[in-house]
Amino acid sequence: MPRFLLRRTGTALLVLLGTTLVTFVLARVVPANPAVTYLGPRARPEAIARITRELGLDRPLPVQYGRYLADLLRGDWGISIGTKRPVLAEIGDRLPATLELLAAAMLIAVLAGVVLGVVAARHQNQFADHAIRLLAIGGVSMPAFWLGLLTQMLFFGRLGWLPATGRLDSDLEFTHPLTEVTGLHLVDALVSGNLTTLGDAALHLVLPGLTLAAYPTGVIARMVRATMLEALAQDHIRAARAYGVAERVVVWRIALRNALPPTATVLGLTLAYSLTGAFFVEVVFNWPGLGQYAATALLNADYPVIMGVTVLGAVTYTLTNLVVDLAHARLDPRVRLT
Repeated sequence: MPRFLLRRTGTALLVLLGTTLVTFVLARVVPANPAVTYLGPRARPEAIARITRELGLDRPLPVQYGRYLADLLRGDWGISIGTKRPVLAEIGDRLPATLELLAAAMLIAVLAGVVLGVVAARHQNQFADHAIRLLAIGGVSMPAFWLGLLTQMLFFGRLGWLPATGRLDSDLEFTHPLTEVTGLHLVDALVSGNLTTLGDAALHLVLPGLTLAAYPTGVIARMVRATMLEALAQDHIRAARAYGVAERVVVWRIALRNALPPTATVLGLTLAYSLTGAFFVEVVFNWPGLGQYAATALLNADYPVIMGVTVLGAVTYTLTNLVVDLAHARLDPRVRLT
């Protein structure tokens, strides 16, 4: 275990270094001057030149990159050019909204994906199996922003059942104000006993949560179906059925337990992918999280914000892969951490 963790830490550092280098170069290839964003469109040329020097944008790229790495190692993620605030503080303010959306989506994806995968395997080549596979392919194939627009038109525009954008109704700020503790609206409303805000926050979370859950649900359902088919064909499953073990115990306890280790690997990868997929969903649903923050930064060529979000995503992805490997080894004793 120590050797495994040490080796994975070294690999993660190389991945982070390469990610920051590529992103740093690509961000500065864009023909835009962040000094104009910093000062405004009516800034005088001499003021733009002064801010360019102060931001260090007039220096060679290797010097700028070295300076950025040195600041990053000290915990300084830079100052946002658009908001003039520290990037780390900005990310901290917006991260709870993204985490809440991501948690809701993954909860939906795991529950729905596992159930659909087991049902499809249990009824192989029957109507339920074909319908579930078609649904899974649709969830994997449909772009998140397009699915989000469709759900808005249906459930908000036509049916009027669910809100289209935002995290809370603006009227609640005056009638039932929320006391923020963690930044997670569901948790804060539950802790403070604000049931009205709790219900409204849950309603606002439905459409973006379902949209973001579409891709991981499809992936998990297809993976569970494949692994369940292999598990149900094993000799010990036939033996359990021959001994008269109830079918629900055979399927949901014995076979599903053998199908979980490969699914855990896919689950970790879809979790990391959903973090980036949340960016599109947040823009469509006007969700005030990291995705909307990153989209604004890209439009304004806000280099420190772009780098900060990229570093956060890379760290999340590497840590997720590490946790997945450990969980896989825990679920499957045959796996060795080498």
